[in-house]
Amino acid sequence: VLSCWLILLQRVLHLLPPPTATVAVASSLSCINCCHLIKRRSSYCLSAGSSYLQISGHQRPTSVLLFATMSNDEIDTGDKLTPADFSGVTSHRRCTDALCAILLWCMWFSMTGLGIYAMRMGDYRLILYPLDYDGNVCGTDYGGIDMTEYPYLYYVNDFSGGVCVKECPQLESLTDPHTLVTYNGLYQTSNSTVTTADIAIADYSASNDSLTCTEDLCYPNNDPESSFTSSGVNQGKGFAYYALDTYDVLWRCVFRDEATEALEKIVNPNNEANLTAVTDLVPKNENLKQGYNFWSNLYGDLWVARYFILGLGFGAPLVVGFLYSFALRIPGVLAFMVWASIFATIGIFFAAAWYAGETATQWASADPPKYTQDEINAATYGSYGLYAAGGLLVLLFLFMRKRIQLAMGCVKETSKAITAMPGIIVFPVIQGLGLMVFMIAWCVYVAHLASMGDFSTSQYDAGPIKISVRTFEFSNFVKQCGWYLLFCFFWTSQFILAMGEIIFAMSVSKWYFSRDKSNIGSATVWTSIATSMWYHSGTAAFGSLIIAIIKMIRSFLAYLQRKAEEMDSSIAKAVLCCFQCCFWCLEKCMRFLNKNAYIQTAIFGSSFCTSAKEAFFLILRNAARIAAITYVSGGVMFIGKVFITSLTTGAAYVYMDQEIGDELYSIIGPLFFIAAISWFIAGMFMGVYDMGIATILQCFVADEEMFEDDQMYAEGDLKSWVDSHG
Repeated sequence: VLSCWLILLQRVLHLLPPPTATVAVASSLSCINCCHLIKRRSSYCLSAGSSYLQISGHQRPTSVLLFATMSNDEIDTGDKLTPADFSGVTSHRRCTDALCAILLWCMWFSMTGLGIYAMRMGDYRLILYPLDYDGNVCGTDYGGIDMTEYPYLYYVNDFSGGVCVKECPQLESLTDPHTLVTYNGLYQTSNSTVTTADIAIADYSASNDSLTCTEDLCYPNNDPESSFTSSGVNQGKGFAYYALDTYDVLWRCVFRDEATEALEKIVNPNNEANLTAVTDLVPKNENLKQGYNFWSNLYGDLWVARYFILGLGFGAPLVVGFLYSFALRIPGVLAFMVWASIFATIGIFFAAAWYAGETATQWASADPPKYTQDEINAATYGSYGLYAAGGLLVLLFLFMRKRIQLAMGCVKETSKAITAMPGIIVFPVIQGLGLMVFMIAWCVYVAHLASMGDFSTSQYDAGPIKISVRTFEFSNFVKQCGWYLLFCFFWTSQFILAMGEIIFAMSVSKWYFSRDKSNIGSATVWTSIATSMWYHSGTAAFGSLIIAIIKMIRSFLAYLQRKAEEMDSSIAKAVLCCFQCCFWCLEKCMRFLNKNAYIQTAIFGSSFCTSAKEAFFLILRNAARIAAITYVSGGVMFIGKVFITSLTTGAAYVYMDQEIGDELYSIIGPLFFIAAISWFIAGMFMGVYDMGIATILQCFVADEEMFEDDQMYAEGDLKSWVDSHG
């Protein structure tokens, strides 16, 4: 990764003109003027057109400067972050990246037009209701036969072929082996006990694919055992099947376990191995059965515990989150968390190295030998590698100790900002509501588009006859529209997230660049929302468009990976996997760059490209600081999410077990929902925290570059850091 950065930086140095070069390059300036452009006490100077760097009278290659840029925060890269007349977050703004905002609106209009077209041409009921063997949709008038009065599907074979019925049959006797449900109504022998009122099947006499049972086809010799292997039943792969007791799940009639077990004893009393077990005929029914029982019990528990879930799931995490934010400000708490995680990380490497070495020693001394010499060498060299990695971590953390102190200062300042503006926690809820509104419309459009397919007929051999089953296929136009709707989802969802990041950054930066922080409160958040939406929605659209394009490429690669799996092509799968990994990395890098660009936009009101350039050079100038911030904030975020979720779920368990424990089938279901909601709320809270930490760092860099120590806006631990290390 470091090598890639160095190569990239070398290209940037060669491509960028002198005024914006990543190091102080001046064709007409003397070395003194050049060094004057670089930040305090730095004695680095690069002569124009030279590939060597003059450091304290000695020439060094430019790659030395590049490495120093990565490791020394005092080396400037690019122009100053802040203008000379900077006095806080700018109030003179203009609409940025308006073209992207227009494109976003055009995308929404076109998506709406496509959705209206799909609603007119499609029918969501094709997705919601089951499809019978003849291509009719049960419960609707779609197809060749009006099935409005027959909303349920009774499965006849394990090819998912079935017939529409008025009600799912409920038989006291569990099964009637002398009654068969067929592609053309009921077939009954003289011993049948079921009536047409028990199983009301739609009229399929006009269907071209209907098949009628005869004694020879479905019930030879009036014998249930012979019937099971007949051409009509064909062990569950024919056009007829026995009447069984059922229950409905999503308009599908699912066979009860007791009914299939009773039928098994009748049609296969000797458990002949060459016959398909009745309980295995329609395996999806067992899955539906288990799902039905699971969701029925879960729904009952959720209904009983609904008030506990709402109160403890949504309210408690917010309270605990604010307590966690306040606890980070207590002297020693944050330092203990950070340094404990650092020592634990180092200790894990050394412990793993010791364990690998001991394992290699035991393997080598085993008599008789149980492992090959190659395996022993692998464990030995692995031990050496882990020791080396642990030693490098020790050196790295020693080198970055000052930056880690700065990172902890940023975390504490973020806690103060969130405490001063508690309303900032509410905005993720607004984001979620906005995304929910979009998702409702989007899901409606997708459901109708998915119904714009064509029926195709698949035929299967059932002895001397063929049975037909209808399936759904999509045209190329519908597939292309589906890809476009997927792109609309990616762009819109990422736009909502991007707007939130800009708003968070603007709110926190206003708090930081305020001499009198008592004037900052939740009202600051609402003004930031209005300002960001009015002026910088285009910038959010620009950054989110880049992420959406990358995600579309990854989705298409996933589609190709599935095709490669079907073709069983090892080379194609390997190549596509490599491409998928590359674009995953690219997406992560762009998300990181976008986040810092949004902070630049929030502070200075600049466009996306300008902000991204400034953010890129900011990262170069402060690589070690950002690395420390990433490590510390990542640890704080993870510990915070685990702490909030664990405390909330634990308290919910104790309280619910005392209050309603006897009323629940299982307390695990409600606890799982509370934990999931708590994790989501904690992630939302910590997401605000993460953006706040990154914003505090950029504000601090701007503060540090523009003002002298006694004029800086920095307070508390950040001010102490400047006094100690500035």
